[in-house]
Amino acid sequence: MRVFEIWAAALPVLLKGLELTIELTTLAVLFGCIIGLFVALGKMSRMLLLKIPSIIYVEFFRGSPLLVQIFLVYFGLPQLVGHPLDPFWSSVAVLSLNSGAYCAEIFRAGIQSIERGQMEAARSLGMSHTQAMRYVILPQAFKRVIPPLGNEFIAMMKDTSLVSVIGLVELARSGQLIISTTYTAIEIWFLVAIFYIVMTVLISEFFVNRMERRLKVGDRS
Repeated sequence: MRVFEIWAAALPVLLKGLELTIELTTLAVLFGCIIGLFVALGKMSRMLLLKIPSIIYVEFFRGSPLLVQIFLVYFGLPQLVGHPLDPFWSSVAVLSLNSGAYCAEIFRAGIQSIERGQMEAARSLGMSHTQAMRYVILPQAFKRVIPPLGNEFIAMMKDTSLVSVIGLVELARSGQLIISTTYTAIEIWFLVAIFYIVMTVLISEFFVNRMERRLKVGDRS
């Protein structure tokens, strides 16, 4: 059938775009989790020097469109530094900062969902606040934030399509380039959608659910 011939011809280009999409998503969520954890702790801190900047950071990156953030970094920062930025690392930086704001709220909700008595019990055993947070609160909170972190990974995977505006050829842009020369919009966009759906299912079923089951087994053992 003609549709399979179109897909076979487009597959190498789409797979290359998919590779970039996965790479951007993985780096963004990885760095975003690291940023988000520290920002969440800063937002819950009693020190205003930590709390206020953390709140401003979260509100800025959650309140402004990701596309605007990409333009601000890629087109705005060169005016300050005096030379153009690499589109790949600019994209990683913006996506990581954006993901960090959402991860911060995820971690904050997870930490605050732990009963206050857990901290009091740890402190009564002689632990400092930092030790109690590290060894008692955070391990329990991490188990609770796995599902929303999985959702963040899925959302970020879809949002990577926006970096095409600064020249990166990820999955969606790869499909667009193929369509511009073959004029097979229905066939290509359907295949691109299938790629995104498969990735979403793989993340949900084989990562998030498996991680949850493994942690539950660890709790019973």
